[in-house]
Amino acid sequence: MENFPPREVMAKKQHLKFIKEAMKEALRSHAEGGIPIGSVLVKNGTIIGRGRNRRVQKDSAVLHAEMDCLESAGRLASKDYKKCVIYSTLSPCSMCVGAILLYKIPVVVIGENETFRGPEAYARRRGVKMINLNLPECKKMMRDFISETPQLWSEDIGE
Repeated sequence: MENFPPREVMAKKQHLKFIKEAMKEALRSHAEGGIPIGSVLVKNGTIIGRGRNRRVQKDSAVLHAEMDCLESAGRLASKDYKKCVIYSTLSPCSMCVGAILLYKIPVVVIGENETFRGPEAYARRRGVKMINLNLPECKKMMRDFISETPQLWSEDIGE
């Protein structure tokens, strides 16, 4: 006998629940004058870290949403990172993928990758499961921001 709803449907509902939390972080960043990208770190179904892009707010070179999220989670044992999923409203950049690989976080769920695509193929080759939810609201949030402040966006992605 099959379980209903199917496992994939349940997983998608969980992913949507957590990406919405990441979106709250993104909106918080934007309200603070920053770049609207947010992230949450989830272990065993519980959020253990939250972050948002705070490069502008903190005058930082490295505080992308994923980095801020990992920092807010604090030091974890390597075995704990291996039980985590990191959610980000946007495809992670090379720096953030590097941190994901360093800590061996096995799954990354992203809101979208049309406005920016980080080294997803590289992460996959290194064993990370990349899940793109392809959410219209994440695309709109980034498109609006990029059209409003293209220079700041270019700075953030190193162009």
